[in-house]
This record gives sequence, C-alpha cells and structure tokens, in this order.
Amino acid sequence: MDENATDGQPADDRPAGGATAAQPAPLSAGPPSPRPRTRRRRILRVAALLLALLLVPLLTAETALRLNYTGDPAPGTRTRHQDALWLGHAWVDGRKGDRDVEALADRLRGTGIRDLYVHSGPLEHDGTLPASAYPKARRLTAAVHRELPGVRVQAWLGDKLAGEGSDGLRLDRKATRSAVLASTRAVLAAGFQGVHFDLEPLHSGDHDYLDLLDDLRALTHARGAVLSVAAHQIDPLPAFHSFWGATTGHPKWWSQAYFGQVARRVDQIAVMSYDTMQPLQSLYGGYVAQQTSLALEVTPDGTCLLMGLPFYHENRFGHRARAETVPAAVRGVRLGLSRTDADRRAFGVALYVDFAATEADWRAYREGWAATPPTAS
Repeated sequence: MDENATDGQPADDRPAGGATAAQPAPLSAGPPSPRPRTRRRRILRVAALLLALLLVPLLTAETALRLNYTGDPAPGTRTRHQDALWLGHAWVDGRKGDRDVEALADRLRGTGIRDLYVHSGPLEHDGTLPASAYPKARRLTAAVHRELPGVRVQAWLGDKLAGEGSDGLRLDRKATRSAVLASTRAVLAAGFQGVHFDLEPLHSGDHDYLDLLDDLRALTHARGAVLSVAAHQIDPLPAFHSFWGATTGHPKWWSQAYFGQVARRVDQIAVMSYDTMQPLQSLYGGYVAQQTSLALEVTPDGTCLLMGLPFYHENRFGHRARAETVPAAVRGVRLGLSRTDADRRAFGVALYVDFAATEADWRAYREGWAATPPTAS
C-alpha cells in the first residue's frame, strides 16, 4: 500500500490540494411537501368561519336596530306627566338650599316631571343607613312641596351588591334585608314620599331581590308611599344575559320574564336605557325603541314604566356621548311606545342626572317629549 494514500484512497486519485474526493450528490427529494400550506389554509378558513359566526348575528342585530329607528312616532306619544328626575346628593347634605329649589322649580314648571329621586345614600354594606347621610331631607321636601305642589320627593338609595365579588351588600342574608327595611322606615319618617332603589350589579333571576321587594312593597303601601326601582336593560336577543355573563362574568341584561317579575312588585320601574355600547345615534335610538317595546310588553298597567334619558356626556367603554343623545333617546321612546301601547297612561321618561345636564339636554327633553304640539286649526 502507498504510504501517501489517505482513507484507503490511492494518492493519485485525490483531488488537488489534498482534499478528499467529493461524494456523489444525493438524489433530489422532489418538491416541498404541500402539507404546511394546506394546514395554514385550513386554519384561515376556520378563523374566517368563526369571525362570520360572530359578525353575521351582530350585523343582523345592528341592522334591525337601524330599521327600528325609522318611521314616525304616533301623534300624542308625548309626556303623560309621569316623568322623573334623578338628583344628586347635594340636595340633602346642605350644599343646596331654598334658592336652588326655586331655580329647579322654574326649570321644571311646564314639564311632565312628577317625581324627584334624590340621592340619599348609599346604604352601608349591612343595609343600614346613618341619618347623617341626609341631614337636610325635611327642609328639601318642604321647599319642593311649596314651590312645586304635586311633585313627589323620593329617597334614592343604592349600593354595590356582592354578587360578583366578596365586597358589597348581600341580599341573601335575612339580617341585611331587615336592615334595608329599617332604613326605608327611617327615610320615610324624614319626610320622603317614596323610596327609589338602585342596587347593582343585579343578576337576572335573583330571588332574594324579589323577596326584598315584596317586603318593601308591604312597608311602603302601609305608609302611603311610593316604591320605585332602577332596572337593568332587557335581553336584546333571547337569553343574551346568559351568553354575556358566561363570556364576561357580568350579565348586564335581565331576561324579559325577570323584568316582568320585578315590575309586578313595584309602583314605578325606571329602565337604565343608557350605557348601551351603541356607536351611532340611529343605532342607539333603535335600541331604546326596542327596549321600550320589550318593557311595555311585561309591565302591568298598574306599574308606571319610565325610560331613562342620558343627561350626561361621558366617553368610555359602553357609552359614547355622540351616540347616546337625548334627541335619539326621546325619538326611540316615542317609536317604541307608538308600536306597542301608544295610549298607555302609566308611562314616562326619567332624566339622569341633574348635575351633568346641559341646556341642550333640557331643550331636547322639552321640545321632543314634554311640549304639547299645537293642534291644527
């Protein structure tokens, strides 16, 4: 064997430079496998299908709301003089006095407002309410009765419920419900003519709330007082509160059946028909028309139904000031009333809230709802 051979290869067979000879090139493996591309296409198709499944119902619902905003309200669908106004805490803690009541009376004369919901809480988490929360209540009620005979003043009480967390008022506790009743007795004794409750977030189907309302109704009626509540919106689609609750943990809406159960237990029920997540006035107005119809269908004739008007101008998730306007809400209310129960007397609007209202809000309420149009000669 030649001593200059390498790896068993004769020296004269080596390439120049001493490198070993190149091995034969492997046979070509052919074109790349089509599997990765096919998989991507399949994923894109599934994603597009899921997006369509989400968007088609949404677009269908929004189109329906836009159509719901079309047409003309029926003649006479204006104030029945059953309207209400939410007032801030300054009216009972001493910051506002008789001159403020006089100015408020000037603004409200000639409108349809019959009830004032005056913030007098909030309740403590155990249901109690210190008298120090409403020290000027009797002075306020006396001034309102002097300046606005026939207008009732109700104590607006509320609190955060513990349904979505550990902190808050627990309606499942009998002691808490008993304390709420005692707080109600106290505010009625202070001169209020009714009590208006706003407890949130209140899930659809809450039977402890219904039990509390039964007890409150017996108490208020025994004293000749009014029981009213602020109500969540009604499912815009069947069982939507269940879907929304499962996906967000916060079921914003009530079922229509539960709304009816609440309405049958109170004298007044005011729908918080704002914070609707609608981006356009036409969609918001159509939404209010839908909510008005849904609420009318299950509210008994003996209960006064009030639809909330947004007298505030915030921009945040769920509320767009340019969309949720008073003119759109008023038109929506009139359209819903026209289509469902145009002659209903126990019906009105509720204005939220006095300290955020603008002159434009008041003008829209007066011109769109409170004013009686001239009759044709």
